[in-house]
Amino acid sequence: MKLLLDTCAFLWLNLDLRRVPARIQRVCADPDNEVYLSAVSVWEISVKHYAGRLQLPEPPHLFIPKQRRLNGATPLRLRESAVYQLSKLPELHKDPFDRMLVCQAIAHSLALVTPDEWISRYPVRVLW
Repeated sequence: MKLLLDTCAFLWLNLDLRRVPARIQRVCADPDNEVYLSAVSVWEISVKHYAGRLQLPEPPHLFIPKQRRLNGATPLRLRESAVYQLSKLPELHKDPFDRMLVCQAIAHSLALVTPDEWISRYPVRVLW
């Protein structure tokens, strides 16, 4: 299975594992699954950290790549083909980062790992 981690899923897997259901922990750790972390999440983490709204044990440019490697997550670039999915989405979710993750999940046929119930209203497979 190909999985795209929502930003909070990535953060919780690395900083607060108690918030992640055991089943999701197993799915993300399964070597048969491909796990991706989007450049969109890197952007969101960086913006929130530098605005003082997200505490990290080290700066994002050190924390994110280290944790991504430890978890076996592959970086996912934001491609133009994914951005074009945006015009096809209904206005269900106001968070632009989450909307772009939905677009990437659709464009790359990925299941989105997220606790966000609003995202499950989009035409994308959601795991939580």
